[in-house]
Amino acid sequence: MKIAVTSQGPDMNSPVDPRFGRASHFLVVDTDTGEFSVHDNTQNVNAAQGAGIQAGRTVADLGVEAVVTGHVGPKAFATLQAADIRIYPGASGTVQEAVEKLKAGQLQPADRANVEGHWM
Repeated sequence: MKIAVTSQGPDMNSPVDPRFGRASHFLVVDTDTGEFSVHDNTQNVNAAQGAGIQAGRTVADLGVEAVVTGHVGPKAFATLQAADIRIYPGASGTVQEAVEKLKAGQLQPADRANVEGHWM
């Protein structure tokens, strides 16, 4: 499965970024092979508004099936849901640890946003 994990840095040992829309990076990981690519999200880190929507569009364009993150707001949630992307909030630790938790079934898909909009 191809997933996007919010990350504070450019590698699998980077901490999971708890913010979806304002995460500094998205690591797109193939959970079957372990291969990953890094996608910068700088344009949304300091956006006045719309960061979650734009980040949702970005990961949808990357062709992922799921997003692993700490938190996701209502507008980002709606954007991801419209793209048929599953959302797994509550991730912490490193990106590698979050991927392993997802593969082990320790992260559950969300049925709604877990923070209000403009959460920092």
